[in-house]
Amino acid sequence: MNAPTAPYLKTMVECHKKMMEDGYKEDFSMDEDQLKCLGTDKKYTAADISIVNFFRFEGQNDPADNSIMYVIETNDGKKGTVIDAYGAYADADLSDFITAVENIQKKTAR
Repeated sequence: MNAPTAPYLKTMVECHKKMMEDGYKEDFSMDEDQLKCLGTDKKYTAADISIVNFFRFEGQNDPADNSIMYVIETNDGKKGTVIDAYGAYADADLSDFITAVENIQKKTAR
């Protein structure tokens, strides 16, 4: 699996556009304790996805503008992104879900 990269992209809009061009076209959001693909309404557990990359963006004037984009691949071939605030304004449910995904990936990486 080749993780998408975007080192030259400065804004979330540029990065999202590049991810779409690279085939990461699905949008995801939290739905209770699962990640939902908005295009299909299918829900995924932490064990069903991989985070292949992430990009943090800092607001120039307001810390509340900090955000993070996770680049996701599912076990059934869906590829897309989910965006969250970063820091104090982050969605607690999404943060817990991402932590679960990271813990699962660390366990299987041995």
